[in-house]
Order: sequence, then structure tokens, then C-alpha cells
Amino acid sequence: MTVPKEMPEKWARAGGPPSWSRKKPSWGTEEERRARANDREYNEKFQYASNCIKTSKYNILTFLPVNLFEQFQEVANTYFLFLLILQLIPQISSLSWFTTIVPLVLVLTITAVKDATDDYFRHKSDNQVNNRQSQVLINGILQQEQWMNVCVGDIIKLENNQFVAADLLLLSSSEPHGLCYIETAELDGETNMKVRQAIPVTSELGDISKLAKFDGEVICEPPNNKLDKFSGTLYWKENKFPLSNQNMLLRGCVLRNTEWCFGLVIFAGPDTKLMQNSGRTKFKRTSIDRLMNTLVLWIFGFLVCMGVILAIGNAIWEHEVGTRFQVYLPWDEAVDSAFFSGFLSFWSYIIILNTVVPISLYVSVEVIRLGHSYFINWDKKMFCMKKRTPAEARTTTLNEELGQVEYIFSDKTGTLTQNIMVFNKCSINGRSYGDVFDVLGHKAELGERPEPVNFSFNPLADKKFLFWDPSLLEAVKMGDPHTHEFFRLLSLCHTVMSEEKNEGELYYKAQSPDEGALVTAARNFGFVFRSRTPKTITVHEMGTAITYQLLAILDFNNIRKRMSVIVRNPEGKIRLYCKGADTILLDRLHHSTQELLNTTTDHLNEYAGEGLRTLVLAYKDLDEEYYEEWAERRLQASLAQDSREDRLASIYEEVESDMMLLGATAIEDKLQQGVPETIALLTLANIKIWVLTGDKQETAVNIGYSCKMLTDDMTEVFIVTGHTVLEVREELRKAREKMMDSSRTVGNGFTCQEKLSSSKLSSVLEAVAGEYALVINGHSLAHALEADMELEFLETACACKTVICCRVTPLQKAQVVELVKKYKKAVTLAIGDGANDVSMIKTAHIGVGISGQEGIQAVLASDYSFSQFKFLQRLLLVHGRWSYLRMCKFLCYFFYKNFAFTMVHFWFGFFCGFSAQTVYDQYFITLYNIVYTSLPVLAMGVFDQDVPEQRSMEYPKLYEPGQLNLLFNKREFFICIAQGIYTSVLMFFIPYGVFAEATRDDGTQLADYQSFAVTVATSLVIVVSVQIGLDTGYWTAINHFFIWGSLAVYFAILFAMHSNGLFDMFPNQFRFVGTLQVAVGISSCS
Repeated sequence: MTVPKEMPEKWARAGGPPSWSRKKPSWGTEEERRARANDREYNEKFQYASNCIKTSKYNILTFLPVNLFEQFQEVANTYFLFLLILQLIPQISSLSWFTTIVPLVLVLTITAVKDATDDYFRHKSDNQVNNRQSQVLINGILQQEQWMNVCVGDIIKLENNQFVAADLLLLSSSEPHGLCYIETAELDGETNMKVRQAIPVTSELGDISKLAKFDGEVICEPPNNKLDKFSGTLYWKENKFPLSNQNMLLRGCVLRNTEWCFGLVIFAGPDTKLMQNSGRTKFKRTSIDRLMNTLVLWIFGFLVCMGVILAIGNAIWEHEVGTRFQVYLPWDEAVDSAFFSGFLSFWSYIIILNTVVPISLYVSVEVIRLGHSYFINWDKKMFCMKKRTPAEARTTTLNEELGQVEYIFSDKTGTLTQNIMVFNKCSINGRSYGDVFDVLGHKAELGERPEPVNFSFNPLADKKFLFWDPSLLEAVKMGDPHTHEFFRLLSLCHTVMSEEKNEGELYYKAQSPDEGALVTAARNFGFVFRSRTPKTITVHEMGTAITYQLLAILDFNNIRKRMSVIVRNPEGKIRLYCKGADTILLDRLHHSTQELLNTTTDHLNEYAGEGLRTLVLAYKDLDEEYYEEWAERRLQASLAQDSREDRLASIYEEVESDMMLLGATAIEDKLQQGVPETIALLTLANIKIWVLTGDKQETAVNIGYSCKMLTDDMTEVFIVTGHTVLEVREELRKAREKMMDSSRTVGNGFTCQEKLSSSKLSSVLEAVAGEYALVINGHSLAHALEADMELEFLETACACKTVICCRVTPLQKAQVVELVKKYKKAVTLAIGDGANDVSMIKTAHIGVGISGQEGIQAVLASDYSFSQFKFLQRLLLVHGRWSYLRMCKFLCYFFYKNFAFTMVHFWFGFFCGFSAQTVYDQYFITLYNIVYTSLPVLAMGVFDQDVPEQRSMEYPKLYEPGQLNLLFNKREFFICIAQGIYTSVLMFFIPYGVFAEATRDDGTQLADYQSFAVTVATSLVIVVSVQIGLDTGYWTAINHFFIWGSLAVYFAILFAMHSNGLFDMFPNQFRFVGTLQVAVGISSCS
């Protein structure tokens, strides 16, 4: 091996870092990260990102061009810009440029101001963060540096309660063994403290002089967004040391309960995991948005058709009639034929008739949605007093879709339940503890139970802990070895942190409520976890302090579904303790435990039937020689540069085999208040609820009965547990056959197939009589989601009233949601509270996060959030239904009023020689959509109601029109435009019929073009104002003010614009002087 000049010879001897030569990294192509401590010159060669972050989009110079470019990505804005350009061509424009530029500039300005305001606050936040001070070790001296000037390879000193400036490798700390405590709330929303530790070789580098000489090099994975994973190797002093996530302090964390620590910068600025996770979420659009886009294209096609008709009319008129008037009405210089005149007329009419798609439509929709979002945020009935948490609409684009939901996918733990765990029962060596029996041997109910167990013998017991079966405490006091080993396992096999604020006052900080409940149970029964270091765990066993040497921790994850620790007791005996899901652990037991396994399995089924969460506990003795050999292989796997996780998993799998069964735990997680009532109400609203949970089947089924999702009145509950593709397919087939057989005859002798012969099988199944439920396990679901079986599974599941998927992974949750979205074309809603629900929440049309006990990761990924499941009924049945109703009524009226306004020009074309002359004056055209008719329709879109909120909750069937999309669809759209066209016919032809041949007493013409225009415009404003009054179902003071106020404003502007004063000042712009009085006079005469 050839050693490069920059590489010390010791690396060659130690088998140093491979692949030394590397290309200059570029964004997204970096293959590995190299960082050498205290060597800025070396690290600068790789041109890593600086620690300066930039979340803002613009600066003073780029704001205008970039923002305008972004805004003109919107098709509507580009369309109106195109019209404006057309209006600047004098040969084709019969309207002044301001009729288009005023509303366009207004919309662009409002959006630009909003974007500029948002970006100003982003700039402000960026500057505040970038200018934070940090202590950086430079040339052997700690110096104050701004965060933005910190570089990869720098060594930073952090002090208690300081934010971590970049992603750091922890080198040393003020705590023994290089431990430090961090809070990760800004990363994952979890407020409980987590422990991190330096590797032993650097943990003694607490002195600045030693740190200044530290020249170790880290080779690790490239920047990525995986918060819980890190893989790297430290090369120092001719040795290699594996690095994991436990050695890392990530940007955004806060140092807690630790006086100081030192860290080596690995990732800076945009490369940090915090910034890598700040990418944009997938933009969600509602079904109404998609329909509106289609309708706008249709309207544009209709506009082109009208332009073609009028252009053809112009060419014919110019050829047949216009040539006779060439002396009086000569063609423009550029026009040399009737055909070319028609061509120019086409573009003129495109300009005049463009108001069928007004730019104010899109602005109005956003304003209405914003109003609906505020109503959700302000709803006091969705405010949780206990947690002081309001409901929050985290997006403004999906409100009306809340009124169209057909499928709800819900997590169980923390969503339907409280996620406050209580140790309820346990099975130890084949005996079940937790039930209390009366003198006759009958199981006592909760209200009939005696006093709870007295733990006064234990001064360290948690006074809040309650247990009702005294026999378990008696077994502990009698020194039963199995019981002692059971609680010893619970006190050792965990990642809980202990804090003792006062003598004897222990506070446990657990990463999950389950773990906290188990350690607390062990504490009360005399096995008190007191403290831990990276290498030891101290437990007070029945009052005696015993320190165990911690040899290894085999972490829990969603794939392993178990956790193990390997400890050495004071006598030198090595033992592995393991706890995990029964589906995983029972297959890893020694064959000699078969009889105990059968008994424990019965207990597990009993606990699960009561809705309790279960874990299995086991242990295994290891001899010294085997452990040393296994630990060496584990070390080599942890040093691997590639497939490190797979290699470690294989090593863990090997040692976690042939274990001896100890028993099982059962933890109670109570239902949230109002869950059964909410599910019953949503079911009556024809919403199907699927529960996707990681719990075992019996637990999920019991919760299903508690929630009233499953009932004894159901025709049948199908349970799919097949382990192979063929078994799962057969079970699904039998379920479909049973549903079809029981519903073969639906009445009058006609079979279901005969009545629905033209429908698909799924439609037939959904029409079956009776109520069915489907329960499917995770391993069966994996087969059911395969491409060749997913439709069979979907058909079966959708025919059932309730679906419960058990033992599912986060990915499977998302796959189930995606399957329904793909084939059912129904609006889906996913609701959950934990990080394992994030993928499901992001996949569904609407994601709802519960702010519960598992941090706020689900909330951060959601579109709406609140603190309790019961608020979902109000979100959908009240806010969702109203939002859908209001948006539909708004769109119907908006298209109506604009067709009524615009089509008058079309009819007028047949009476003005198709000359593209407008009926209205230009100021009326400009102000119609932004002044005269904008506020009344906004008021209806924001405030309208069909029934009060109480009725919406009492009669959930009112929700169904949204699911069936009845209030705004293509049919309703055509009805609206037909009504608008009909109104335009009346608005044009009635005044025309009155004025066309009428004369005064002296024989002069009764009315002129201007008087006719004012009459039509006034009639139109009055008619559309009356129409919105008829359409409004819920009158407020705001509705009255906007409707009648808009009419008053119209007449005020009308009188002002047709006054002598304006004519005298601007004779070229205001030529309609006196026409208002003429029009009013004519109206009064007639």
C-alpha cells in the first residue's frame, strides 16, 4: 500500500482509512465524510458546507424577479399576463390595459407582500441562529465564534442548557465516563432526556491541552436525514474505534444536566440531520382543486369557441355588410381583408370574454380557506383544558376535503388509547398474578376489590403505583427465585434514566411509557433501579445495592421488536436478559421450556383478550469463553464500513436464541374519553374506520370491542392469520364467499349478482347485507399487499364495516392507505400520535396528528392536530361539512355571476357588427369582480351554514352529500353556467327590446348606447346581489353589510363617474356624462 504524503505512516500500519483519493464532493453525491480534528487546512480541501444556514428564499436584489417568476408558474397568472400583452396591441384591444392590469397587479402584490413578510421572518430567524456564539478550540485556545464560522473538524465546547451548534462527535464531558444528557424536542418532539456517551478512548480528553493535540480522523456515512442512525469509524493512535448514534450530538439538541462537554464537528449547516429533515412535505390538493382545474380548462375551451364564432361572424359581416361602409368605417391600415379582420376580432373577443375565468377566483378561494382554518384554530370545543392544547389547522388547502372523508385509518396506542401505561398483570413461571378473587373464588371486579397492595416496606416505592394482588408481593418477600429473576430483568433490561433530586425521591425518564411502567413496577416490588454508567447498572435488590457490569446493549427497533442486555453480576456470572413481542421471542426459546411456554401462551391470550399490552421475558446464561468470542465478532461487525446494521443484526440473532422463558407482563392502556361515541357517530356518517396497530391480535380485537367497532351483533368477524400466500388467498376467498352466500337474495327473488350485474365485484361485495369485520395479522398482510393479491384483499376489506390490521410495521400502514387511495378513489384520513405513524399520515389525503405522550413527530407531519381522538367528530362533521358546503356554494355562485356578466358581450356582438365593442364601460369591467361582487360571495363562503352545529352532530347522515360529491360536480357546474347564460339573455334582451325602437314625444331616440350600458350594468348588479341573498342560508351582520353595502358602493361610484365634474377634469376618460340620469329617468318612466 502506498502512503500519500498527507497520510501519517501509522495509518498504513493500522490498516488506515480506505479510498483516500476522492473527488471534490458535490451536493447529494458525497459517498463518505472525512473529518480530521484541529486541521482546518486539510478539511477545507473537501469544500464541505459551512455552518451558515439559509432558510430564506430571497434577498433585496432577487426578490422581485424570483417572486414574479414563481407567481407566473401559476397557470392563471400566466394566462392573465398573456391577456395583458394582447391588450397592449391597439389593433385587437377594445379595452384599456388597466381592466386586466389592476386585478392582476392586486393579486401579485398581495401574494408578494405575503411572501416578503414570510421571508423577512425567515431572514430574521436565520440571522439569529447564525450569530449565536460558540466556544471553538483554535490554535490551542478557546475562542468565541459565531455559529456561521464553525467548520467541519473544529472542536467545540458546549455548556449546560446550550443548543448544539452542529452535528458533533462527543469527545468528553464533565460527567463520569464521558456521559452527557440531551433534550431532543426540536428534532423529534420528545421532551424526555436522552443519554449520549463518548467512546472510552476520548472520554479522558477533558483538558484543553490534550484536546489541542487530538488529531484523530473520522470516516463516516455521508449527510442524510436518518435521526436515529449513524455509522462511522474513528482512526486514532494506530487504532480503529466504531462510532454509532449513541456517540453523536445532533444540531437542535440542548445539553441538559451536564456542566460541559467537547465535541468534534462532523456535519455542519445544511449537511446536519436537522436541516436534512427540513425538506418540503409533499403538496396535497383537494378533489375540488383538481375538478376546478379541469373546469377552468373547459371554460377556456368554451371561451375559444365563443371567440371563433364571433370572429367568423365578424369576417362574414365585414365581407357582406362592412364593405358598404368603408367610407365611414375604414379598416385599419394593417387590415387588408375580411378574413384578417375576423382573425383580429378573435383576439379582441378573447380579451373581452376572459372574465369567465376571473383572476379573483383563486384569491377568493384562498381567503375562504384561511377563514375556515381560523375557525378550527379558534374552536373552544376542540381545546384541551388539561394539556392547554388547541386544535390547529397546519394547512389551509384541505379544509373542504374534511367534508368528504370516506376512510379513516387510525393508530391504536395513544390515538384511541391514552398511552399512559399501568402495570396490570404478569405471568411468572406459569403462574398468573394480578387478579383478585373473593371468598367464593370468583374474580372480583374493580369496584369490589379490597385495598391495593401496601408497599410501605420499600422506602423507595412510587406512591402513585397501584397493584391489587398481594400474592405477588408475598412471593417476592418469600424469596421465590423466579419472581426475583423476573423483576431483576425488568430493573436491568431498559434504557431508562434515573434522577434523584432529593434523597430517596427517584424520577425515571423513559423513552416510552411501556418501559417506564415496567421499571416502576420492579421498583415497587423491591428491585429499584438507581443509576447507570456506560459500563454499569446499579440496582437496590430488596434493600441491598448491587452493581452489575453492563457488557452489551442490544437495542430495540421496529424490525427486531425486542431488546436485550448482557450483564455480569458481582459473582462473575454472565447472563443475557431479553424482553420483546411474543411473536418474536417465543420462537427463540429453548425446547425444554415447552410446557411452561404452553401455560404462558394461555396467559398471554387471556391478557390480550382483556385489551392489555403484553411482553415476553426470557434469559440466557453465557460462558466467559463464548461471550469473549461473540464480543470480538460484534466489534468487527460494528467496525464494518458497509452493511454494518445487517451484520450486527445477524450477531444479535445468534446470541438471542435458546433462551429460557421467565414469564410475561401485561400493561393496561385505557381508552381515551369519548372514543366509542366518536366511532359510533362517524360510522353513522358512512365513514369506514380501519385500525392499523403494532399490538398483537387479541389486544387489538379487545380494544375493537371496547370502542364499539366490533360488536356481538355482527354477522361474522373474519380473522386472517395465514403464513403463506396460498393460505392468505384461501382465507380471503372464503370470507368473500361467506359474505356473498349470506346475501345471495336481496329481495323479490333477484340475486345480488342479477341486480348488480354491470358492477365490479367490489361493488357487489359492498352491497352485501349484514355487518362484517376483518382482522388480519402483519405477516398475513405482507402477503395480502403483494401485487397479485392486493385487489382481493381490498375487495374483501372494503365489504367489511370494520378492518383491524395487527402487528403492522410503519411501512405497511402507509401501504394500506396507498392501496385504498389507488383503487377506491375515496378521500382518506390517517390519524396517529407517534413517529411510527408519520408515513401513514403523509400518505393519506388528510393527516391528523394527536399531540400525546410520544412527542410531536406525528403533529409536525400532519395537516391538522389536536390532543384527543374525540375531537375528530367535530373536525369532520362540523368544520369539514361546513367547509365543503361553503366552498361548493361559493364556486356555484361565482361561476354563475361571471357567466351572467360576460355572456352579455357575446349577445351584443350580434348587434354591433361583431366589432368587439363592449357593453359596459371599462371601469365597470374592472371593478365588477374586485369591488361590486367580491365581498358578498366571500361572506357566504366564510360564514354560511345550512344547519346549526348541534344538528350536524345529531344527524351524521348530513355528512353523506360530501362523500358522494353532490354539491359541486360537473353536473352542478353546467347548471350554474346555464343559469348564468339565462340571466345574461334576460339582462341583455329585455333592455334592448325596450330601447331599440322607443322614441320620445318629440320623435328623438329614447336612449343611446351609454344609457343602455348603464341600464344593463345596474340591472346585473341588482340581480346578482338579490341572487346571493337567495342563496345565503345563514345571515349575519357581515352578510347584510357586504351585500347591501356593495350595492350602495356601486351606485355611489356610478353617480361619481358620470358626474359633470369628472367629465370636465378628464373628458377623454369619463365620457358617460349624464347617462345615469337618463337611465334612471327611463326606468322611472317605464
